[in-house]
Amino acid sequence: MPRIKKISEFKPLITNLAQTSHYQVMFGGLNDNLSSHLDSRGVDTRFITESSGLLCSSASIPGSSLATADINGNFMGLQEKVAHTRIFTEMQLEFYVDSDYRMIKFLEHWMEFITDASEVNQIEKSYYYRMQFPDEYKCDQTKIIKFDRNGNKELEYTFRGLFPKNLTSIPVSYGTADILKVSASFEYERYIAGKTTSKSLKGGNSNNLGSTFNPNAPKITRNNPLATNPNLLNNSSTLSANSDTSFRKNINRVTKEDLDLVEQEINFTLL
Repeated sequence: MPRIKKISEFKPLITNLAQTSHYQVMFGGLNDNLSSHLDSRGVDTRFITESSGLLCSSASIPGSSLATADINGNFMGLQEKVAHTRIFTEMQLEFYVDSDYRMIKFLEHWMEFITDASEVNQIEKSYYYRMQFPDEYKCDQTKIIKFDRNGNKELEYTFRGLFPKNLTSIPVSYGTADILKVSASFEYERYIAGKTTSKSLKGGNSNNLGSTFNPNAPKITRNNPLATNPNLLNNSSTLSANSDTSFRKNINRVTKEDLDLVEQEINFTLL
């Protein structure tokens, strides 16, 4: 039988939902040869690591799926499904274009570098495309960080083996002026959910370890009034109590009678 809940029980959850407008994109881990190629085209490392992510007007938190195989014969009349490969979906990013067009140059010349291993000048009629080695054009430190409005909680994704796959055409026209945008899709080998820094590894909170949920926190029950009010879990000397202390026998010590009165005043449905 379902238990009917009061609005006060689920209101803290419904009023504390994550929003789509708080995120950050950061490019990093580009190969030295790729960085030099981009720098010679007017796209310096500072722009790549600091400004390009700020120009990202739309991003997507990555997703993945599992490829499965059918297993027959282990059990009579039963077909089993087993996972054998994890498949990562490509990532779509949209950027505002700065007045120096460095955002377009960044994406355009990154893709140019991938196909420009022929060592023949592009203006020559004999020019042909030859792919670079993957280690030359893939980067391993591009991140998408989703955080709350206060910046206290965050969800971080680090992409391994990322490179641009498709640069969409950019329409321009006469008429009402609008902000120029450029979109690109990126392929990557895999992503890591959670922090990956050496500090997080040492602190034990990498890969989303050590979530904000505390499994050792006291359960809210009638037999444990301390759990109904987080302030009571602190040192009793710093306890914030009712200014009217006429009902207390000793204002310097929290007694069991005090806790009973506090429990009665809490407007909460106890388990």
